[in-house]
Amino acid sequence: MSGGSLTPARALLAQTAGANGFFGCRIVLPGGRVIADLDPGRISEKELPAEWPGGEIVRTAPSEGVSGKSYTLNIAGRGLAVLEVQWSSLPPSGDAGGWTGDLTLGIGVIGAIGLAGWALAYRRMRTKVRGVGAVGDALRAAAGGEVSTAALAVSESFGAEAVAWNALLADRESLQKRVAAEIAGHVVVQATGGRRDSDLAGLCDALWLGLMIVDEKGVIRYVNGAAAVLLGGARDELLGKPSESIVRDERAAGAIKAAATGVNRQRTSVEVESNAESGRGVIRFSVRAIRREESGAAMVLIEDVTQQRVADESRNSFVAQVTHELRTPLTNIRLYLETLVDVGDTDAATRAKCINVIGQESRRLERVVADMLSVAEIEAGSLRLNIGDVRLDALLEEVHNDFKAQAQDREITLLFELPPKFPVVIGDRDKIILALHNLIGNALKYTPVGGRVVVHVETNEAGVTVSVTDNGIGIKPEECELVFEKFYRAKDKRIAGITGSGLGLALARQVVRLHGGDIQVRSQIDKGSTFTMMLPMGKAA
Repeated sequence: MSGGSLTPARALLAQTAGANGFFGCRIVLPGGRVIADLDPGRISEKELPAEWPGGEIVRTAPSEGVSGKSYTLNIAGRGLAVLEVQWSSLPPSGDAGGWTGDLTLGIGVIGAIGLAGWALAYRRMRTKVRGVGAVGDALRAAAGGEVSTAALAVSESFGAEAVAWNALLADRESLQKRVAAEIAGHVVVQATGGRRDSDLAGLCDALWLGLMIVDEKGVIRYVNGAAAVLLGGARDELLGKPSESIVRDERAAGAIKAAATGVNRQRTSVEVESNAESGRGVIRFSVRAIRREESGAAMVLIEDVTQQRVADESRNSFVAQVTHELRTPLTNIRLYLETLVDVGDTDAATRAKCINVIGQESRRLERVVADMLSVAEIEAGSLRLNIGDVRLDALLEEVHNDFKAQAQDREITLLFELPPKFPVVIGDRDKIILALHNLIGNALKYTPVGGRVVVHVETNEAGVTVSVTDNGIGIKPEECELVFEKFYRAKDKRIAGITGSGLGLALARQVVRLHGGDIQVRSQIDKGSTFTMMLPMGKAA
């Protein structure tokens, strides 16, 4: 049965040797059995023996050119051992006497606590180092902008350093709350009797958020300019009125009352949908209690989050639509691959059709991914053109081939009316193809079976005009410009079952405008639409 692990003691020995510049350092038991050494290959005892060995203590003489000294250790509860140290020159300080004295003092301590104490000291030191390291990580996170107390706190199991750090965080949070309460209290004082033109009132009026203060009875004592606008009234008319007469929503009014009376001291947020006449959409009320001496009060922040909610809905809709757009070509590719495997070489016509469809769906999948990447580039402001010479005849032929099979499948007549000669246009070939794909694909999508889509191209000295005309369902006049906005889809119930990301037309117009041109639309309900793309000859702006 062994007497215990020596790993902590060996680690402490190595640290001591490194700190003092020792050439060699080891601990030897009677009989020459080595339990710790800077060279692990010289250790003969892997663990501390349960029974202390007998015999003489053998001391190793230093080799030539090496200075050394040995010290007898009296290990409490065990017996004697020898600590041997060697160095290649004088100690770093040059004061051998002082250095030896410090070492002797350390050896006396080692002899008092025993090797088991070494392990305990090592574990305590490691715990303290881990605690300091955790606090250091928290400090770096705070320097990087992290403000949450919960995120900066460290486990108190790391020791006194961690406990002290958490106490500092708690004091900081308490101070922040007191400062916020003092500011709000000054606003109350200013609103009830101070000068309206003070610096504090001016700062509050500069806020883009609405700020309202109510007393313990729910009476409005202060509103800044933004709050007056969002609440739909003049500031002088709002002051002195009960908050429930202005904030009609029961949840928001209840939250304000609970905070003002001190029933609820936690921050509460309530989002209220305004009526259609106001046109404000969604208003968020963030309420928190304020306590100054014995009086009660509540601070209410008012924010118009309509655009945020619209963006959230658009993003969710976009994810759903894109998921469908990706799933459809992938499903078709899988089905036609299975058919291709089944027919093999036995049916040449079916085999050719499968290969053709797989190619079309692969290109469709590529276009969807390209649209998504283009949207990301537009949002990041990094969409750029790769300018070069563009041969429109070859480009239009490629686009025609891309949509020929799709038009045939839907029994739609797809015509390209092209001039006998095409000029060379300066632009980004891939981006021009993207715009044309979206215009023609959009026309085919909203044209019923048996319909007609015509792509008419004209050229002159100013540039090239491409008109895509269909006899589909058409667009309402008030929506003709809205269809060029990202994620927008017309409100026509007939398109409810037609999939789309709401990005195609927005991307097409953006790309053409980067070339210095534009896209316009003319449409009539039930008669069709004409999208006209104008592309200048010269280099893009």
